[in-house]
Amino acid sequence: MAGGITDTGELYSPYVGLVYMFNLIVGTGALTMPKAFATAGWLVSLVLLMFLGFMSYMTTTFVVEAMAAANAQLRWKRMEKRKEDDEDEDSSSGVSDSDVLLQDGYERAETRPILSVQRRGSANIFEITERVEMGQMASMFFNKVGVNLFYFCIIIYLYGDLAIYAAAVPVSLMQVTCSVTGNHSCSVGDGTKYNDTDKCWGPIRRIDAYRLYLAAFTLLLGPFTFFNVQKTKYLQIMTSLMRWIAFILMIILALIRISRGQAEGHPSMAQLSGIRNLFGVCVYSFMCQHSLPSLITPISKKKHVNKLVLLDYVLILAFYSLLSFTAIYCFRNNSLMDMYTLNFTDCDIISVPFIRYFLGLFPVFTISTNFPIIAVTLRNNWKTLFHREGGTYPWLVDRIVFPAITLLPPVLVAFCTHDLESLVGITGAYAGNGIQYLIPAFLAYCSRKDTQLVFGSGTVNKHLSPFRHSFWIVFVLIWGFSCFMFVTANIVLSESKL
Repeated sequence: MAGGITDTGELYSPYVGLVYMFNLIVGTGALTMPKAFATAGWLVSLVLLMFLGFMSYMTTTFVVEAMAAANAQLRWKRMEKRKEDDEDEDSSSGVSDSDVLLQDGYERAETRPILSVQRRGSANIFEITERVEMGQMASMFFNKVGVNLFYFCIIIYLYGDLAIYAAAVPVSLMQVTCSVTGNHSCSVGDGTKYNDTDKCWGPIRRIDAYRLYLAAFTLLLGPFTFFNVQKTKYLQIMTSLMRWIAFILMIILALIRISRGQAEGHPSMAQLSGIRNLFGVCVYSFMCQHSLPSLITPISKKKHVNKLVLLDYVLILAFYSLLSFTAIYCFRNNSLMDMYTLNFTDCDIISVPFIRYFLGLFPVFTISTNFPIIAVTLRNNWKTLFHREGGTYPWLVDRIVFPAITLLPPVLVAFCTHDLESLVGITGAYAGNGIQYLIPAFLAYCSRKDTQLVFGSGTVNKHLSPFRHSFWIVFVLIWGFSCFMFVTANIVLSESKL
């Protein structure tokens, strides 16, 4: 159906869903984590990593709970509509006015609260079978001010994400391939500074090579914006395998250097000055809440979805910890690169060219598989923003206009500049904090309140978060607002020192 905003798409198994979520969460943030560990100290970093992973898991279960509540409300609205249609048919078939008034009294008594619905279909009323994006959930559970704030937050974050991705892939390709032709062919991470006007290949400048790679990136991955996220299924599985190989390879190479006595790292336990950077990296490294509706809904069996999510987070925590600890003990703190893979592009570390370039280009694979998922999520939220109850979009608007307004702005930003430091700061510190903490907490609170009003206080959501006590919602909200103040204070203090 053209214009349908709750299409589920092709179903897949829970294990494919596990792959999708792993691919979405483990992105460029994981590759910047070793340096953040080194600057903040291993003990502080480990504690903060585990705490922020726990917070992200909690808010993920809040979003899943809100998705189930939204599905239940959509089902109830359809049941009410069918009931009204049946009443209209009965009134037109000659039933007396007194009978209708009498039945109306029973109907109102039955629908406030709707206990009869629960008795007839309590097992299925909260089943997640329709994709309800966060924008639609906000429209269902928030007031007008809350909805506008939500869209302001989600659009800034997703556009920022796409612009960063669209610039990072061509930059990585430019740095690797242009270095091959220069005097630094053995290392793309030697710290040499280049200008955009420097030559890359013959008359081709570095900025020209960057824009050529950006055009190729757009042509290859842009079309996924016009389809469902499930169209990337096999690409996701293939690149997930490459992620495991790359991470395991970096861990093994670091362990080999440590076992041979070549380790150079002497990390400290704690450095408070590095907490700000570590906080931003960790928040970005656990971000997935905005894409959960597109990932969770097509899972065929959702009985143990919270356990599936928990397994994902445990695996990711294990990888982050192992990767970071081997890195900070293998390399000197001041030699760790912002992108950890670049530490393995030196001939002194790895003599095999294939491995050097595989690890050097690994961020390209990571970002390329995330780009379609983020783009589809933004496209679906645009569709939800302009959607009207019972309406559908014309084919041209649904298939062309919405994907175009999703894809073109970040590509244009990436074409104009690849210096996105300020955009990254705003995206991660403010919009990212809102999406990962504040919005899920408010969704959980408002969806619980609405569920009790509509279905009765004894109703139990089958996908209710394990953190069902209201204390956890208050705790997340306090934490989220505290993070806003902490980041703002750090920015102000940093600017005042300049």
